[in-house]
Amino acid sequence: MLDVKKIKADFPIFKTHPELIYLDSTSTSLKPQSVIHKTMSYYRDYSANIHRGIYKISDHATEEFEGTRNLVAEFINAPSPAEIIFTRGTTESMNLIVYALGRQIIEQGDEIVTTIMEHHSNFVPWQQLAIEKKATLKIIDIDESGILDSNNLDKYISKKTKILAITYISNVLGTINPIKEIIINARKINPNIIVIVDAAQASPHHKLDVQDLDCDFLAFSGHKMLGPTGIGILWGRQKLLDQMKPFNYGGDMVEEVYIDKTIFHPSPSKFEAGTPHIAGVIGMGAAIEYLNRIGLDNIASHENRLIKIALNRLNEEFGEEINILGPDFDQKVAIATFTFNDCHPHDLAQLLDEEGIAVRIGFHCAMPLHTRLKAHATTRASFYLYNDEADVENLIEGLKHARRVLA
Repeated sequence: MLDVKKIKADFPIFKTHPELIYLDSTSTSLKPQSVIHKTMSYYRDYSANIHRGIYKISDHATEEFEGTRNLVAEFINAPSPAEIIFTRGTTESMNLIVYALGRQIIEQGDEIVTTIMEHHSNFVPWQQLAIEKKATLKIIDIDESGILDSNNLDKYISKKTKILAITYISNVLGTINPIKEIIINARKINPNIIVIVDAAQASPHHKLDVQDLDCDFLAFSGHKMLGPTGIGILWGRQKLLDQMKPFNYGGDMVEEVYIDKTIFHPSPSKFEAGTPHIAGVIGMGAAIEYLNRIGLDNIASHENRLIKIALNRLNEEFGEEINILGPDFDQKVAIATFTFNDCHPHDLAQLLDEEGIAVRIGFHCAMPLHTRLKAHATTRASFYLYNDEADVENLIEGLKHARRVLA
């Protein structure tokens, strides 16, 4: 079991706000002191640009920056650090694939497949590409418990399908999709399909292994896994990265420039034009080191226990007053998304905030899913390594307070 009291001591925000019950880690996680220190150390001690400076602090910055690339490659078991591209986040990673690859390979009549549970960042870019190219966008449905219809992939995937873009874990339902099995079965139907995995919700909790998954691209964001905002990762197979055009043009991604042509560096430099978010990358390296010290298996076990308690307590206390979306605890991460009586989520969140409880409300950037579930808006409480049973009970008491106020 995790020592939550000891872990919370690593997060300065709890010293600033000792009464904070933070249940919004699915949106963005809190930051430990080691990440804050490493990020600020760059600005304070060696704030130089990377790669081209022939002086000590520039060399130091470059070593730290590229050291994170190596850490990320190990974190997801990538064959090579050269396949690791730093972006601003999962959203930019998905758009990079759409513009640099999707526009090259998608033609009229082709099919792109995604799911109804996608975050907008892995739905809207493919929708817009399909519209632009007059391709067909097909959507894998869910059952009433929030489980993907993955046993009937031949209903959605065909020989015309060029891209399958799928989330590892739903940011609304918490559903853990059987990604490896889905990829195996998708390739049985179409061996040439390109599979893109949104791992934004998986990377904070679960070990990732791109070689074992056999996906073609995988993307995630630093800020959801204890790292800084504005930094993300895109991993891609080298052979696909080699055939893709640059997403942005500018400095540091060029090998030679002439009046009539430009020769670009290979990946990853080809996709990292301009001065990157150096401090963010270095801070993300510290976040990975922190997660490695705690152990992702330990975090997953802790969360599994916590969500089981949370779901049982919510149902026990509120019964038919609460409608919790998604599958049971053994098929999801520590996310409880729900509607509560006839209370509007905005009102509910304000009343919970009065009790020091931070939750997320709205569509959670997954409007098609809410439409499918006939839910106008929902409240989401998400738990992470710094939460414990006391936070569950505080949520219960907060909902009781809201019920009394709104009665």
